[in-house]
Amino acid sequence: MSYPFLSEFDIIFAGGGSTACVVAGRLAAWDPSLRILILEGGQHTLNKAEHVQPYQYVTHQAPTSTTMSFNIGNPSPHLNGRAPIVHCAHCVGGGSSVNFMNYTRSPASDFDDWGVDGWESKNLIPLMKKLETYEVQADRPTHGYNGPIKVSTGGCKLAISEDFIRVGTEYHKRPFSDDSNDLETCNTYSPWFKYIDGTIGTRSDAAHHYVYNQAHNPNLQIWVGKRVKRVIFEDTRAVGVEFTDDPMSCPDADLSSSTVRASKLVVVSAGAFGSPAILERSGIGAEAILKRCDIQQLVDLPGVGENYRDHNIVVVPYFVADEVITMDRLWRGENVLQEHLARWKSNKKSLIAQNGSDAKIKWRPDDEELKAMGSTFEPRWKEFFQDRPEKAVAIFSVFAGYLGPSSLPPRNYMTAEITTLYPVCVGSVHIKLGEDGKEDIDFTTGYLDDPSDIVPLNFGYKKLREISRRMSSYRGEVAALHPRFPEGSAAVCREATGPTGLNAPDIIYTAEDDEAIERFHRDNTQTGWHSLGTCAMKSRADKGVVDARLNVYGVTNLKVADLSIVPEIVGTNTYSTALLVGEKAAMIIAEDLGIEYRP
Repeated sequence: MSYPFLSEFDIIFAGGGSTACVVAGRLAAWDPSLRILILEGGQHTLNKAEHVQPYQYVTHQAPTSTTMSFNIGNPSPHLNGRAPIVHCAHCVGGGSSVNFMNYTRSPASDFDDWGVDGWESKNLIPLMKKLETYEVQADRPTHGYNGPIKVSTGGCKLAISEDFIRVGTEYHKRPFSDDSNDLETCNTYSPWFKYIDGTIGTRSDAAHHYVYNQAHNPNLQIWVGKRVKRVIFEDTRAVGVEFTDDPMSCPDADLSSSTVRASKLVVVSAGAFGSPAILERSGIGAEAILKRCDIQQLVDLPGVGENYRDHNIVVVPYFVADEVITMDRLWRGENVLQEHLARWKSNKKSLIAQNGSDAKIKWRPDDEELKAMGSTFEPRWKEFFQDRPEKAVAIFSVFAGYLGPSSLPPRNYMTAEITTLYPVCVGSVHIKLGEDGKEDIDFTTGYLDDPSDIVPLNFGYKKLREISRRMSSYRGEVAALHPRFPEGSAAVCREATGPTGLNAPDIIYTAEDDEAIERFHRDNTQTGWHSLGTCAMKSRADKGVVDARLNVYGVTNLKVADLSIVPEIVGTNTYSTALLVGEKAAMIIAEDLGIEYRP
């Protein structure tokens, strides 16, 4: 898309991620005369194979990827001195264009926990239904059937996932449910549906389904490769933004600044990393942060960049039988890829329309498991989980293929994944000046700072290993990417010729083995790619940044609309939350501007 330069728009979005696409797309549809500009640092995703073909999502995790930015955290003693790296989408559509496409929704109580007027679950459930077309089962009361975002089973079923459910229900003694995304069900083994259009076999992202489909409207413009530096104010009224060419997207650009005006509203929508940085560069934030960067303070908002939240993930690979279908050969680019591409082009099925995971459990420990987890987790359990049966501690899942950065021999693999959903840890993200005088990031993840956060990971490793050992495709652990247990331990990892019996005894771990597991997790726990909370929707007295109508405290005509406004961690893959925030934000802005909208 190429457009003539215009110096003034009605609304400017500083960032073109998932939420921005939803808001801009809805507003443009409700009032096509509204002049809307989206400024996005990354590049377009329109009809690009790496974005629309589901199986290609793994390419965005590569260190050489330009569709993701990599934020390096401060070294932490709780990560054995490691500096964690947190990925963030860098393209039109944001995370919706690069994520794993896992369809997961929070329990309704998560939104009630926010305690924010107008954002209670009773007000949000209609929007959850509005945004989706649930292609999996008919007539489910909490699901929608006429929305822009498609939810399906993907291009084909995977035997590994079916086996995971079988072992989970028989060995782990949890029931089966065909829908654990009804806003309350958990602790069941369930299919894991996907943000994939089941009819045409493509990723169901916010860019294609909210903004690219309105290319006929010249008033809705997207300028790519543009990094918003700051918001421009007249007194305390936001009137525009200053931007440069994005150095990642345009490495040879001279980075000179340009400005564009907004007659009605500026919406900061650059995500949990970008949004607080834009506010701080605009003089909105804590005095000490701004002073060290030689920025004159406009508004004292010490909550900017605080309250960083994320999920913790650990993945470990297993060998599986040669005859089992996995994603590995496609991800390695072997000849079979052409066969699957041909089938996908013909009938929109095959592994091209897959992400490799068809099953999960939103897990809660039973009494026996709680006892095994020990006393460190007990206070957290009693305080948060015990009397709230809809809150899962973690998601256990398996992927048919190897997900990870290391190069492994060309074989068949399965990856077991643990995602903790409500970790206690809280971090922060701020701007700072580096030794060369250029802007840098001061980022503390908080990962595993609280002693209770590592406990579900440690227990989850053992439980997922027992489930994996009983799956018919199991052929042993990839030892180099598991904990290093002492020689002679019953827990030592190795290849195997087949699974153990369903009723075989569990591995007995010694205290030394437990130390190896904990050390492994401190060395390897990573981001859930679900960063949020850094411009929290809380009261100003509680270090909030925006109010219930997303207005930034202390100024006018400036809102924030993205995952940074979410005040508390949510128990879900956060694409569903980003879409929901977008739908709610669109309604709020329409009301503020007197635009008639369709609920």
